[in-house]
Amino acid sequence: RSFLMHSTYTTDAKSREENKKTIESLYRLSVDIKKIRRLKEWVLLQDVAYVKEIAGILQEMGADETVVANILERCPEAILHTPAEINSQRALWQLVCQNEKQLIKLIEQFPESFFTTKYHEHQKANILFFQELGLKNNIITRFLTSAPNIFYNPVEKNKNVIETLQRNYLSLGGSDANMKVWILKLLSQNPFILLNTSTTIQENLEFLQKNDFTDREVLQLLSKLKGFIFQLTSATMQKSMLFSKNVFKCSNQELKQLVLKCPALLYYSVPVLEERLEGLLKEGISVAQIRETPMVLELTTQIVQYRIKKLSALGYDVKSGTLESLNGTKKDFEVNYSKIQSKKERPIFNPVAPIHIED
Repeated sequence: RSFLMHSTYTTDAKSREENKKTIESLYRLSVDIKKIRRLKEWVLLQDVAYVKEIAGILQEMGADETVVANILERCPEAILHTPAEINSQRALWQLVCQNEKQLIKLIEQFPESFFTTKYHEHQKANILFFQELGLKNNIITRFLTSAPNIFYNPVEKNKNVIETLQRNYLSLGGSDANMKVWILKLLSQNPFILLNTSTTIQENLEFLQKNDFTDREVLQLLSKLKGFIFQLTSATMQKSMLFSKNVFKCSNQELKQLVLKCPALLYYSVPVLEERLEGLLKEGISVAQIRETPMVLELTTQIVQYRIKKLSALGYDVKSGTLESLNGTKKDFEVNYSKIQSKKERPIFNPVAPIHIED
């Protein structure tokens, strides 16, 4: 976005001088001008800037001097927008923010998302659409800050993707009663699903069906992969499945069960799977062990090495046992680690040993 604004506002930066009025206004607001020069000097070269006005709007919302300076240092292109554009954006974000205190906090954390005013009408239409769909305002604000691109689509495009998902959910055996909850959960987990086309969604679902996954299993994969399956292509999925089939020397039916157990085998590319597999083999873990617990391939090589090292310090040898203790999130691992640690530290109780009682 900065690049687009850069090319819009600046034609020949080298032949232009900094706008002294802009520099003076920023200086009065205690903005670090050296930082702007280093990162986005082109902003300082523009003939027209609204430093005082934009700072005034931010102060109206409750930003103190430090917050204003911080926002303008991180997103100096904010001063190139007219006050009318920023007030429109302010009113728009207030549709989903509890109050201006929350709004200014979001602007400070994600200034570039707020100061992208080019798609204002699309943003407004999409916010209203998401509210009608049933998404809560706190989820929509999360989308605005972490996935702003989905608001730049025309609302019809987003509606089309949602309708495609709904239609496929029902055709795969999902119920009308659960459809809304399923869609909202999928969107909450992965809003970037809306950046795909309806054609991609259709093609990827058909690929799974052609590979003998039942309708119920396809729904299961969609939920497990949180919609990330739509960011793949049938060609990459085919390559990943073929790689796993060769590594684990299994039949098509066995491969399908492995993928259902560990969707990462479908999601990760061949180079990623190859690197992780090699990392495990270097640690002395066998292919048979990995096949038994394929979920370990969801972890990066660095995480696996760290966990093996911690368990080895307790005398636990992963090479001779199950890989279950390596699995899961950081929290899951810490729980398993604590159990192994306490088991090791617990004194052995001998029920027939004599009891020594002091007089």
